[in-house]
Amino acid sequence: QVQLVESGGGLVQAGGSLRLSCAASGSIFSRNVMAWYRQAPGKQRELVAHITWTGTTNYADSVKGRFTISRDNAKNTVYLQMNSLKPEDTAVYYCNSQPILTSWGQGTQVTVSS
Repeated sequence: QVQLVESGGGLVQAGGSLRLSCAASGSIFSRNVMAWYRQAPGKQRELVAHITWTGTTNYADSVKGRFTISRDNAKNTVYLQMNSLKPEDTAVYYCNSQPILTSWGQGTQVTVSS
């Protein structure tokens, strides 16, 4: 059974930084594109960034230049370094493959105060 466990969220002031981690078990991580998504209250879940097995990355325009996605294939872990955080980044952050191949984890809450 595949599991996704996100961690690293918290409360931070605008302009601050957080680093999220996602540990993936099972076969979901191997050779797949992995991604971070987020869902703000009252909004649909959206794609934030993705990274291929070989490290090619892509970002939503809203986070480009501020967020960095990376992965450690030996540890089955994907990271999201978030800098210059804004209140509009407040959301629950999830990781998963792209396209979605397994059920969602519990996510990690990121709250950015102004």
